[in-house]
Amino acid sequence: MRHLNKKIKLHKKTDQRRAMVKILANNLITYETIRTTPARAKAAQIYVEKLITRAKKQDVAALRHLLANLPKKSANKLYYDIAKQYQTRPGGYTRIVKLAERRLKDASPMVILQLVK
Repeated sequence: MRHLNKKIKLHKKTDQRRAMVKILANNLITYETIRTTPARAKAAQIYVEKLITRAKKQDVAALRHLLANLPKKSANKLYYDIAKQYQTRPGGYTRIVKLAERRLKDASPMVILQLVK
């Protein structure tokens, strides 16, 4: 059974996919908005929402989990700044906004993934 095993594969091997999603999550936490493709945005959205939910617990185990999964600067920003903004919010910390223009290189659709204020 595949209960709670929602993963978007993105036509990449496991280690490459995990690395890409971590990089997208790091950039989203650092800049609070990123521009990417819809599939990548959805994969990063799932990952970031789980991290924010973990950071909202505000205990040592949560901080250690964030430090294990993100660079130190991003983990600290998420734990000390971003998680406190979402203490009363029950979920839905990110938003995906579709853009009208496409990427010049390969004409793939683009979206903006951003943290909800």
